[in-house]
Amino acid sequence: MSVLRKFLFEGLPVRGMLVRLTDGWQEVLRRRQTVGEHPPEVRVLMGEMAAAAVLMQANIKFNGALVLQMQGDGPVKIAVAEVQPDLAFRATAKVVGEVPAGAQLEALMNVHGQGRCAITLDPKDRLPGQQPYQGVVPLHGDQREPLQQVQQVLEHYMLQSEQLDTRLVLAANDEVAAGLLIQRMPVEGEGNLAGQRNEDDIGLSEHFNRIAMLTATLTREELLALPPEQILHRLFWEETLRVFEPDASATPRFACNCSRERVRNMLRGLGRGESESLIAERGEVEVGCEFCGLQYRFDAVDVGEMFTPVRDQPPGPAAVQ
Repeated sequence: MSVLRKFLFEGLPVRGMLVRLTDGWQEVLRRRQTVGEHPPEVRVLMGEMAAAAVLMQANIKFNGALVLQMQGDGPVKIAVAEVQPDLAFRATAKVVGEVPAGAQLEALMNVHGQGRCAITLDPKDRLPGQQPYQGVVPLHGDQREPLQQVQQVLEHYMLQSEQLDTRLVLAANDEVAAGLLIQRMPVEGEGNLAGQRNEDDIGLSEHFNRIAMLTATLTREELLALPPEQILHRLFWEETLRVFEPDASATPRFACNCSRERVRNMLRGLGRGESESLIAERGEVEVGCEFCGLQYRFDAVDVGEMFTPVRDQPPGPAAVQ
């Protein structure tokens, strides 16, 4: 079962989270098989992005969707992971070319240096005309060196957006997608609960740097195979941790919010002429959800009803008394 564990280092300005996506991640891959399985390198990319997006959503407790999106100029055109406030997640990717064996992020999405990572926060209570917040960073570092791992891109993003040192370890296979996040807080110990301020010098926290070095010793194999409690003990057995009980109302799980009505609205957006031309060409309009693989089909009658005002539609059959 998927699980998220949050923890604090007692008396130190450092917090952490560890996520393991199991059943939900396997469901993402199972549904993807209905429309064609991705190469293993792309499945790893999607899994790492899903784990990272769950960690980021749980970290900020945002009342809306957090969307982590990477796009570029390689064989993978776009990859997306979306997480709701209750940690329901989904993920997908679009492959447009041959994926080299063992390809890392540069070879997947940043072949000519045009790759970008965007994080979008779309509030549930968005006002009319209000736009979602979006932050964008390139898939290279400050010296324009190509970044080869999702975790490097996100560490760079969070350093720029939150001005806080962050370390991420991400890994995925066909059974598990997992991630460990360590982040320096701007205040020390219990002071963060009282709102006290402290020096906030990036890269100069001795405590964070020590814990970050310990975090870096975690291998991909350990992150995928070991339960959270064993990982935390293996890394931080000399530290005093306060590990919080899982929140039953926010358990990571797969969920897709696609619906027939959403697809109907999309077709309305295409316009009557375009929708009817699809009917004339194919006999029906078939739209598949990229996230869950569900297929929605609309025939000529369905399309006609979309563009007929309700007042002009014939009444339904009378109820039998």
